Amino acid sequence: MAETGYDFYLDKCLLPVAPGKLDIKINNANKTVTLINEGEVNMLKQAKLTEIEFECGIPQANYPFAVYKAGFREADYFLNYFEQLKSSRKPFQFIVCRQRPDGRKLFNTNMKVSLEDYRITEEASDGFDLAVKVKLKQWRDYGTKTVKITLSSSRPKASAVSARAASPPSAQAYTVVKGDCLWKIAKRFYGSGSRYTVIYDANKDIIESTARKYGKADSNHGHWIYPGTVLNIPAA
Repeated sequence: MAETGYDFYLDKCLLPVAPGKLDIKINNANKTVTLINEGEVNMLKQAKLTEIEFECGIPQANYPFAVYKAGFREADYFLNYFEQLKSSRKPFQFIVCRQRPDGRKLFNTNMKVSLEDYRITEEASDGFDLAVKVKLKQWRDYGTKTVKITLSSSRPKASAVSARAASPPSAQAYTVVKGDCLWKIAKRFYGSGSRYTVIYDANKDIIESTARKYGKADSNHGHWIYPGTVLNIPAA
């Protein structure tokens, strides 16, 4: 990771020092069974929840290599933030933005997760600085259905009533911030990063003109976007 730029976000909190190692374990629920006279077969099932582990450094001093979005924060700020994520019992977004030293963007990770546990380590050799080992697990939204049963003199009738769907979002404006990419913005507003083309098509003129303003021949179909650009987010 030393040769690339990584920004780690736990919800809206940017970690001041990017972890040196990120472990993402994509589990499966496949089951191997043995059939009579057929031998073993593999029954393919939907993947289990993804597990994420990393260890990050939390400085007590304002080192030049640390990054703070709103000015220097001491370690207790981040420790309190971890505890809030754990005690709130609510899922949040885990985001990793990657780019090469020359500015070219790599793939990003954007996943809704829960904070399973975290461990704080203090070593005399690190002075007052801390190390925090974090374990996250993918979160999948789920809902329930209400079954309405009507009894009559003849026989009971049952009907399933689906949970009320959320109202689709209306068109709105969004201002690009550092670390944004169209994939991440589409994931935020539409729930799927693959819909980034909808945002690009609706803002092609401003995206391309801004890219040229920053010395690019073009935006590479929305690959290059810059902080401060106001985008129109079409309704889903």
